Amino acid sequence: MAKAAKTHATRNDVPSNAKQVSIGVLQACLVDTIDLYNATRQAHWNVKGPHFGELHKLFEEFYKALQESTDDLAERIVQLGGTANGVTQTLASSTRLPPYPTDIYAGMDHVAQLADRYAMVGKALREGIDQTDEAGDADTADLLTEQSRAADKMLWMIEAHLPQDKAP
Repeated sequence: MAKAAKTHATRNDVPSNAKQVSIGVLQACLVDTIDLYNATRQAHWNVKGPHFGELHKLFEEFYKALQESTDDLAERIVQLGGTANGVTQTLASSTRLPPYPTDIYAGMDHVAQLADRYAMVGKALREGIDQTDEAGDADTADLLTEQSRAADKMLWMIEAHLPQDKAP
């Protein structure tokens, strides 16, 4: 059984057990989303090739959206009485995403790497929706639903750049 998260007092009336589940789910999603944000920035900074202009702008749009997403996740953790943890050490030890390669430059290589990660984050968000809904925290489930829709849209826009034979 997972160790209960330390919480601070709040007047938020979400039941304690639901808070514990939601804080755990939200923290895991926060770490993954920050990691995805960093991977997207890495791609934005280093993309090269014939699709540079389009991908550079797209990646910037996405990492700005992810920055807002991480803020929403972190703030929900705190609303429930938890402590949002996004420090580098926590990211390195807790992310569920594979390390992003730092030796790629071609636009389509970045697209393929990011597509895998956006799909993983979307899946984790959907799993979190089920977990927080089952625990009785509809508001967190709703936040995660909103985030999964946004992740799916970004995935769709990234996958549109890939040849059809590269899709799983």
